[in-house]
Amino acid sequence: MKNILNWQVFILTFSTLFIAEMGDKTQLAVFTLVAESKQPLSVFLGASLALAVVTLIGVIFGGLVTKLVPPQYLKIGAGFLFVGIGFYTLWEAFSGILVK
Repeated sequence: MKNILNWQVFILTFSTLFIAEMGDKTQLAVFTLVAESKQPLSVFLGASLALAVVTLIGVIFGGLVTKLVPPQYLKIGAGFLFVGIGFYTLWEAFSGILVK
């Protein structure tokens, strides 16, 4: 029987996303929701479900796209998008400073 869970991929995925999500806007939103609602279990369950659904969408979409586009091109495209978002963020930040 084929092993359905590749532990190396599992650990890589967990550690990559754990590091990427630390201190991001999702975590800040969760902090705020818990502080306002005083309902940590409800916030935890809602946030966990939301992240699971978003991840499911990514997995399904990623599975479909990789049938049409080689992974190397996806990595290059993702790199350009991240660089573009970085430049846009810098542009927005410096535009606000220079205008004032």
